[in-house]
Amino acid sequence: MFDFFIALGSFIMTPLYYVTSFVLLAFHRLFGGIFGEESGAAWVLSIVGLTVVIRAALIPLFVKQIKSSRNMQLLQPKVKELQKKYGHDRERLAQETMALYKDTGTNPFASCLPLILQMPIFLALFRLIDHAAKHPDEKRALLTSDLATKFANAELFGAKISDSFTSTDLTEVRILAGVLVVAMTATTFLTQRQLMSKNMPADAMTGPYAQQQKMLLYVLPVVFAVGGIAFPIGVLFYWTTSNLWTMCQQFYVIRSNPAPGTPAAKAKQERDAAKRARKGLPDPSTPIEPSATATAVAEAPEAPKRQQPKKKTRSQRKKQGPPSAKPQQRPRPSGAGSTAQGSGKGIEPTGRDAQAAPDADDEPGRNTA
Repeated sequence: MFDFFIALGSFIMTPLYYVTSFVLLAFHRLFGGIFGEESGAAWVLSIVGLTVVIRAALIPLFVKQIKSSRNMQLLQPKVKELQKKYGHDRERLAQETMALYKDTGTNPFASCLPLILQMPIFLALFRLIDHAAKHPDEKRALLTSDLATKFANAELFGAKISDSFTSTDLTEVRILAGVLVVAMTATTFLTQRQLMSKNMPADAMTGPYAQQQKMLLYVLPVVFAVGGIAFPIGVLFYWTTSNLWTMCQQFYVIRSNPAPGTPAAKAKQERDAAKRARKGLPDPSTPIEPSATATAVAEAPEAPKRQQPKKKTRSQRKKQGPPSAKPQQRPRPSGAGSTAQGSGKGIEPTGRDAQAAPDADDEPGRNTA
């Protein structure tokens, strides 16, 4: 059974040995031509180059980690409501919590993916350095015996890359290893604290997720500090460079795209407001007041529109007839008692009737004497 696990581990790690040694030797060919093939600076810069390549390949996973971490923060108020509702039933609480994560597309384990995927590369580099130090005459992946000897014996500030804090009594080695262990521990702590202090809303600072983050804030640096004293100096360079990459990458993401309701979001709003003030741009959240000219134009009464006559058809115009002219009033005759010809009455109409009654002369077809 033990042999089976050894064979399984070798089957998994052998491709990683080839990938790690290929990237490492590619950078060593570059920096070895500048500093020398046996120079410790060339091998350290090669390890730094390996770290940059690995972390650049993990950027998509880092983006998922940031999104998942943000969703976990924003979901804390709903998680608290579920805890109040199903606190008496832990199984139902777990089911409802996982259903909430599934509906919102949140993976609570995504924050650990970059760390988990880095561990095999970390282990592969550790085994390459350890094998080069203990068995320099044996080939491992693309690392020949000659390159393994140069790798193991390369020195930086008087310390070999394959030495560790616990494997030597030399003061310069312990000083360099101690500085790297402190740097690795400090960058791990500062990266986690940066996330909690700037990109977590006030509601997310309490609850199980916040307790988990606080635990990782203090536990991980201690774990790395205790284990770091046994790591070779080359591995310490790898892990410290990886932590610096994470801290800078996280700083950029938090500054440019912070989570809503966090101190980082408030700081971004203040920077945007100061930038608009320098450029003289208006605040988009402030309503724009109309100018005096626009107000006067808006309040000016509109000129009355001329009413166009309605178009009528020819049959309508025939029915209506020609426009009637105002009847003219004839002068009253001078002799009283005169009567109109052809009328059988001797009474002359007066007043309004005189204007309305037609004269005998106006009747058509009547001849006058």
